[in-house]
Amino acid sequence: MRTRDEVEAFLSRRFALDNPFRLKGMNEAVTRLRQAIRAGEAIAVYGDYDVDGVSATALLVPTLRALGAARVVSYIPNRMEEGYGLNEPALAELAGQGIKVVITVDCGVRSVKEVAYANDLGLDLIITDHHAVGAELPSAVAVIDARREDDRYPFKHLAGVGLAFKLAQALLRAERQLPVSSATTLPQEEDWLDLVALGTVADLAPLIGENRALVSRGIEELNEARRPGIAAMLKEAELEPGQVNAGKIGFVLGPRLNAAGRLDDAVSSYELLTTSSVEEAAALAEQLGAQNRERQQLMNDMVERAREEVRELGDERIYVLASPAYMAGIAGLVASRIMDEFYRPTLVIALEEEESRGSARSIAGFHITHALDECDKLLEKYGGHAAAAGFTIRNENIDAFRDKLRVIANRELSADDLVPTLKIDMALPLTLANWENLALVESLQPFGVRNPSPTFVSYDVQVRDARSIGAEGTSLKLKLSDGVAVWDAFAFRQGIQPEQVPERIDVVYTMQSDVWNNEKRMRLVVKDLRPADKQAPSPNG
Repeated sequence: MRTRDEVEAFLSRRFALDNPFRLKGMNEAVTRLRQAIRAGEAIAVYGDYDVDGVSATALLVPTLRALGAARVVSYIPNRMEEGYGLNEPALAELAGQGIKVVITVDCGVRSVKEVAYANDLGLDLIITDHHAVGAELPSAVAVIDARREDDRYPFKHLAGVGLAFKLAQALLRAERQLPVSSATTLPQEEDWLDLVALGTVADLAPLIGENRALVSRGIEELNEARRPGIAAMLKEAELEPGQVNAGKIGFVLGPRLNAAGRLDDAVSSYELLTTSSVEEAAALAEQLGAQNRERQQLMNDMVERAREEVRELGDERIYVLASPAYMAGIAGLVASRIMDEFYRPTLVIALEEEESRGSARSIAGFHITHALDECDKLLEKYGGHAAAAGFTIRNENIDAFRDKLRVIANRELSADDLVPTLKIDMALPLTLANWENLALVESLQPFGVRNPSPTFVSYDVQVRDARSIGAEGTSLKLKLSDGVAVWDAFAFRQGIQPEQVPERIDVVYTMQSDVWNNEKRMRLVVKDLRPADKQAPSPNG
């Protein structure tokens, strides 16, 4: 930020939301959907099984109904049986149900073959997707993806649910100007923002620009908990309205909504977000909570299996792990954990009989989807971003795939690239880690990708106590002191044992507030620590 206006807009979180019709393909999409509404044609919203796809589906289906569509159905593929994105049997099933228009959310931009198949079935496809665009666009009625080279929309980082929001916004504006239905009560844009916040944060979209505005306003809506499903999920997670922030979406709400799609199918997550029944919402929230606990245990078991495989492979610049012990729905979480622990791009493949599915997570400086582009002849299908991707591969190609990725990683990654870096924003005497400065920090929320929580370093800090916490004992709770006051500090999943912590340390941390037993507390979240360096710069330097 270089101007006062930019700073004030950032701090106010009130960016102007851009005109949805500036997105390439939006005019064509709105025209075709209004034609379908006018003619009473059946419309399907084809989603995805993660929070982004489910929330986008939950946004568009009720919106289309409210705008007068005669029949709107949702379709969320089963991760275990169908995998990611459009698939031909699903399209054939929708055509058989009399569907005329299919809108994809959070998928489809690389589905050239599947869209051609849909055209042969007489389906009109409208693609809304935020993933990297391939060499060829699908032959759909409209392809809405801000990452298109010919797209002039100024903000390129909308999540799938963000694009669904823009489509709904465009339809609403068109309906207000020239009604095509007899609907008397139109939805309000504010009604959708809780869903936009859920999907945007859970999908790790950058929390800058338009996303910052949408998520900030969406968090306000989440804390109002107007939807029965949101209220039930907050109660099951033991969160009070008013406690929801981006961190709670990422680590509490998002995992619950994702759990259903990881273990079974995501229909129950969609139903939770769309039900008007308090009783049904409570039952669904309990189900998702139980599935999330099961997912956590399965993930821990698989991470341990992955660690063993990494130790067998030795020091490599990229890890391609494959085993029947992995589940396709949890492979991405395992890849993320291994990437964090070993700081290497990691791909985890859940081996099945002939064809297997995998997930990839990558480090800074290694665009994983570009790497998969170089392996396209070995893959059945794939898609993703710079840092994350999913793919399907035939088992006989896995060894060649691993070898090809090793060549790419050895070419693209230097030894320095494989050393994690930690950016420290400011040296701060521990005494100044106080409520007044925490309030200043929290004025920069929501924190997430491209807007991380400020990171501080305090030198020569006294350690009053250190003990292991967590089921695996890999986390640490510390009591830190400036010689007078004491701060609670937590080092999560860093594998530091209490006996390894000296009496005086230099510590890097972020400041957070949390509620425990209805009491608001401040805590420090430790990013790194080391024995106190007497030659370290002054805390005020």
